[in-house]
Amino acid sequence: MSRLTDANIAIAYEIIGRYPRPKSALIPILHLAQEQDGYVAQDAMKHIAELVGVTPAEVFGTASFYEMFKFEPVGKYLLNICGTMSCALMGAEELMHHAEKRLGIKAGSTTPDGLITLEHAECQAACTEAPCLQVNYRYRFKMTPAELDTLIDDLAAGKLTDEIPAHGVLATVRQRIPAERGVGAVAPEKVNESPEWLDGKSAL
Repeated sequence: MSRLTDANIAIAYEIIGRYPRPKSALIPILHLAQEQDGYVAQDAMKHIAELVGVTPAEVFGTASFYEMFKFEPVGKYLLNICGTMSCALMGAEELMHHAEKRLGIKAGSTTPDGLITLEHAECQAACTEAPCLQVNYRYRFKMTPAELDTLIDDLAAGKLTDEIPAHGVLATVRQRIPAERGVGAVAPEKVNESPEWLDGKSAL
């Protein structure tokens, strides 16, 4: 959609200041761009490249490694249904078929109103709670078709906005570190002593 807004540029510089090299801030700033637009836009990747001193190709190369970064618009809610072994054995395929029928779309698509994008997911690391799914990476465990219907109804009615923000928002509280409490960003080549936890002097 766009380059970072002025407000997000200020946040980006704050994030960059936490790292010894600007490019180390690449992933947090990618998340910032996705929070702004709901996905990582082409112009945003070019802007991020300028901010951290790399090429747009490097930005895309990093972002494309991670499933959470999207490069095209998705729905307000990204609904990922796990289909790996434990979930598959506990009915994930039937749950996906039910979701497709209920939403009127196939996995990989977005509802016409732009509310929900439905996707398959690999293991969500909750095998004891199968079948599980995530909505904007917030978990729902041991889901049944009836519970999925209720979840979709609640999303459509806006009942879960406090619990599940729009896609791209990782946290509703942004970390702030006052300058006087920061540890400082020291380039690795300027470090000339072992960290305190490694020198054997720290109390265990």
